[in-house]
Amino acid sequence: MSRITIPEIAAAPEGSQAALGAINAKLGRVPNFFRVLSNSPAAITAHAALNQGLGKGLDLKTRERIALAVAAVNGCEYCDAAHTFTGHNFAKLSRDEIDLARQGTSADPHAAAAVHFARKVAEARGKVSAEDIAALRSAGFGDGQIVKIVAVVAENFFTNLINNVAATTVDFPAI
Repeated sequence: MSRITIPEIAAAPEGSQAALGAINAKLGRVPNFFRVLSNSPAAITAHAALNQGLGKGLDLKTRERIALAVAAVNGCEYCDAAHTFTGHNFAKLSRDEIDLARQGTSADPHAAAAVHFARKVAEARGKVSAEDIAALRSAGFGDGQIVKIVAVVAENFFTNLINNVAATTVDFPAI
């Protein structure tokens, strides 16, 4: 049971209604994470802006792999379930790729470099080595993409923290 209220959509604060409506339009429902987040209009608005901004520049498969790796590092059951579902259904990641992403790798060498670096960023709280960055660059990632990878890690830390604190009730089907 969630430790923070999961409000019904109509009972969420007025300042959260637009974001909840957009999520409902996109997904056809409003998952519990967004309902928990709606308790703070500032938090749900900031998350929506960050998520929209980070949707540019890194492909969906890479973002989903990073989300799975970060959820594994942070032990976030909710985010693991959510990104297993979205990774499989929207990014079209195979079950094997989902499992590899949790471990910080991929069968695709380019994706493996990105998710490996993302997992290192999460584990080391950003204190990566010059060699870690050099390895990412040698895989073809430029400075802008490196910053985006770190930003996607940070976005997922945010969602992991909210869900771990709230003990958000998982509402995604098992894959």
